[in-house]
Amino acid sequence: MYTALYRAYRPEVFDEILGQEHIVRILKNQINTDSASHAYLFCGTRGTGKTTTARILAKGLNCLSEGSRPCGTCSACNSIREGTYLDVIEIDAASNNGVDNIRELRESVKYPPAVGRKKVYIIDEVHMLSTGAFNALLKTLEEPPEYVVFILATTEPQKLPSTILSRCMRLDFRRVPENLLIQGMKDICKRRGVEVTDGALRIIAANADGSVRDGLSILDQCVSGGDIRVDAEAVLEFLGASGEEIFVELTDMVRKGRTADALVLIGRELADGKDVRQFMRDWINHYRNLLMTKYIRDPQGVINMSVENIERIRRQSETTDLSDINRGILELSRTMNEAKWSTQPRILLELAIVKLSSDMDKTVISERQSGFVKQKPQTPSPVRHETAAELQKESDGAEVRGRQGNVAELGENNQTITCSGWDCERIWNDVFEEGEAAKGSFYIIGRSARLTEISENSFTVTADTEYVRAHAERNRELLENLMEKHTGERRIMKIVVSDEDHGAGERTVEDIAHDAEELLGINVEIQ
Repeated sequence: MYTALYRAYRPEVFDEILGQEHIVRILKNQINTDSASHAYLFCGTRGTGKTTTARILAKGLNCLSEGSRPCGTCSACNSIREGTYLDVIEIDAASNNGVDNIRELRESVKYPPAVGRKKVYIIDEVHMLSTGAFNALLKTLEEPPEYVVFILATTEPQKLPSTILSRCMRLDFRRVPENLLIQGMKDICKRRGVEVTDGALRIIAANADGSVRDGLSILDQCVSGGDIRVDAEAVLEFLGASGEEIFVELTDMVRKGRTADALVLIGRELADGKDVRQFMRDWINHYRNLLMTKYIRDPQGVINMSVENIERIRRQSETTDLSDINRGILELSRTMNEAKWSTQPRILLELAIVKLSSDMDKTVISERQSGFVKQKPQTPSPVRHETAAELQKESDGAEVRGRQGNVAELGENNQTITCSGWDCERIWNDVFEEGEAAKGSFYIIGRSARLTEISENSFTVTADTEYVRAHAERNRELLENLMEKHTGERRIMKIVVSDEDHGAGERTVEDIAHDAEELLGINVEIQ
């Protein structure tokens, strides 16, 4: 019968364990000095070697070799590998989690080892034990007979009672670095006579996310296809993932507000059998790569990709604002979290695309290029101020330059913006982004109010409506803190309502409903 790769190539001695040198060093020293603890707690994500290390430790404690232990070849090591050694007992706490199971364990602890030096109990997924079972285990775990060693393994140590944690020697298993995973898989492929390209191994290691078992499972799937040579395209096909050029194209569509084209592209990719959740993970990773190439001159060390793909990403990152990257990562992360529990993850992905492309289309993006500030096209409005002739351009979105030393611009409601050399629009955009990340309802202020003046001791925010003014007042401390961060000095906030809202008289229910629709993007029915 065929044996899966992660079982066929399971480490048998300490030197074969990947990426856990800090743990191997401790356990080797304890075995050599005969100072093993009475209880261990192995913690770490799945597939990092917790159960494998527990078995190797059990071998080391009972190995018959006179040299380095475990040797992996003596009768005790072979019996433990085959699962027939009487003094190594493995318990699955997920299916044996009751008080009665622990009571049976306590009774068996009383009997000394049948053939070895130590009697080793390996309890896997120990966090699944019931409260009663934990309580029944406490005394035995604290003071077991000198010939007994407990090894508890778990992926969720936070679920264990503190009374259990305090009685164990805790060893945390790290995610295995990708370069070690790649080297390990390359050795296995060489031993099996399988040709796998470096690009394919990099993709497998990236998707394994630090788990050796996950990496070998993906490799097993790819090798089982029967191909003589496995390349990156074949791995992407097995994973249901997409090539990097797809994410470059999709990100460009979203940035330019081409919602329809982005949705058509997604439909085409998913129609080819791509996995929706995998697609979201890969897209988030593309945004991460944009972030890396924006700040790192030579990102090959942190991006497992070909030089050609890295160059494509670099070109895109040069024209992508950091705020766009931030928005993409946050929105897709929220969507992925919701998709875990949804039966319709595709709809959530499509909704995320609509949100991202709509935000890009609506958000005013400021860029300082040689002192210029870029504005979105606006409908020409009546001139109220003498500076309007210098600032207002044609509605086709031409660039505008503020006065040096005292910039004055026209807002949507013809409010004079006097910033004394400050780039009010850029500062407000930065404040808006950080505020929205800190507090979800902050977007109401950012989209319906403007920073219209910065003086020596204060700054003025002009709100479109009385409702927005009140909302800004409730967030006064946050606004003042963010302005201090971006201007370098503490100032008091003044809040005014734009001229259009002043003198409007008593507001009707219809007016309030209209404001709610504008602010929240929902339909409000009056009953």
